[in-house]
Amino acid sequence: MRILLLETIHDEAVELLGQIGEVHLIADLSPERVIDECSTSHAVITRGRGRIPRPALASGSRLKCVARCGAGTDNIDVAAATELGLPVIFSPDGTTYSVAEHALMLMMAVGRRLAFLDREVKRGNWEVRSRIGINSELYGKRMGILGLGRIGRRTAELGAAFGCEIIYWSANTRDERFRYVELDELFRTADIISVSLALAPETRGVVDAHLIGLMKPSAIIVNTGRGEMMDEAALASALEEKRIAGAGFDVMAEEPPPADHPLFGFDNVVITPHVATITDVAYRKMCVDVARQVARVLAGGEPAPESVRNPQVLPLGRPVETT
Repeated sequence: MRILLLETIHDEAVELLGQIGEVHLIADLSPERVIDECSTSHAVITRGRGRIPRPALASGSRLKCVARCGAGTDNIDVAAATELGLPVIFSPDGTTYSVAEHALMLMMAVGRRLAFLDREVKRGNWEVRSRIGINSELYGKRMGILGLGRIGRRTAELGAAFGCEIIYWSANTRDERFRYVELDELFRTADIISVSLALAPETRGVVDAHLIGLMKPSAIIVNTGRGEMMDEAALASALEEKRIAGAGFDVMAEEPPPADHPLFGFDNVVITPHVATITDVAYRKMCVDVARQVARVLAGGEPAPESVRNPQVLPLGRPVETT
């Protein structure tokens, strides 16, 4: 069995895969190279950078599965994989805790002006403490969660533990522990907003100028979902005009963002380079979870249904009905 890696994964996952086949890591992620490598592979595994489009999937007559070490699968053409009867394996719970913690970290870093204060102190400006004004804490605030999947639910739980009132909007999930509201009410009344949605056609651009325009002048927003869900230009305008208090991002619409990105000029904006899942625990878990399922498929078994993005291809080997 030939197992293709488009990016590095945890050593323990590599060792596990090595017990069932030959593991090949490539550095060139050009579409042409990926298509060529897929044509001779039995499984393809990516993380966040390597894309697996339809032509790559169609080129691989030997392919038995494709996989993403992570919770999102927007860099894999899931529809094409489904048409070909290929399971798209992912780690549904591997990143839940790390991303939720990162969301809370961004909220506190923005509310407490962490990056700005750190920079000023290192410049020798200790007296900035007397000119910074009043910072914002989480306790007693209304936290609005946009999307109540695994990560959104964990973010809500952490927010509640900090003493926040939790409201949320979700297309299809309900949780009686928290209060469901419509989108407009969430953006109009929340003190802190966390974007925890998965990227899909219906969520692309969902945080638009209208919703941003509803936010309180004292409110902040953080995004640990996908950058394509937020109108960054509208957000930059709101920050410039002081219509909102700040923002935090782990994801951007373009990664890496251009050096002249309009959000880079604000002291009340904190940006991290898509690293919420890269922790000691999450990195191992999401890689090992996926490797175990890929190994099961390559050994002739069935993957766990909860680890398959397109469970309609199960059981493997039967014709897949498409509409």
